[in-house]
Amino acid sequence: MRRIVMAALTAGLSMSAHAQHAGDNVAVLGWFHVAPVDSSTPLTTNVAPVPINTPLRLPNSFTSQGTGLSTARADTVGLVFTHFLTDHIAVSSVAGIPPTFKLYGHGTLKPPGPAGALGSQNLGDPGTNPIVTSVRQWSPALIFQYYFRDADAKFRPFLGLGVSYNWFSDIQLNPAFVSATQNDLGSVLAAGAGKPGQTQVSAKASASWQPVFNAGAEYNITAHLGLVASITYIPLKTTSSVIVKAADGTELAVSKSKLSADPIISFLAVSYRF
Repeated sequence: MRRIVMAALTAGLSMSAHAQHAGDNVAVLGWFHVAPVDSSTPLTTNVAPVPINTPLRLPNSFTSQGTGLSTARADTVGLVFTHFLTDHIAVSSVAGIPPTFKLYGHGTLKPPGPAGALGSQNLGDPGTNPIVTSVRQWSPALIFQYYFRDADAKFRPFLGLGVSYNWFSDIQLNPAFVSATQNDLGSVLAAGAGKPGQTQVSAKASASWQPVFNAGAEYNITAHLGLVASITYIPLKTTSSVIVKAADGTELAVSKSKLSADPIISFLAVSYRF
């Protein structure tokens, strides 16, 4: 009889050892692999009005067909905290070490008219690529997830939908790209504006709110430890800008491209439930 009772207790403990019930918390630490599926619009350059437009006969804005931007893949450490609201519905906050990316240019930035004959910028020059050697992406997210199967199941697939806020920092331009821009397009714009001295070149990227689509599964090894694998898609879009200023800080031109990064993010991790 004693053996029967012990066996029943052991079976009961075994069934509940892998449970994820309402009120449970799960901390997840792992590896993010970010693979952009990118595309971009041609760069459109907005030129400062007078006095540049008059001597160079530049329009207020021109688009350089065949130009564009692309980015590379990145890896980083991810941290996810999940709270189960019910046995099947959970909310997860996603953070981690922001990944860094490189940004590559393509095509030739060339003004129309006489200015184009005087100076242009080859964005695809291997000697100046990547044009951005490092930019850090911040994408904290909040995701609501639905977990399938019973709360006591070891293996539980899930689907998630959420929102993320995305911004960029620590943009590092390639010194070779900066020098080429100053010597070519920058010098032409400065001369047309009557602004002597070396131009200044900088870059920035816009921030945005974006939806998050998430799917994955968790395998509970013990009462506390588990393994998590997931795929996340963010339709991430940003406007990247290269700004050329005169030596005195006067803005001469801004070249913009709308970059759709649309990253697919793979996540492999270890979870701890408490």
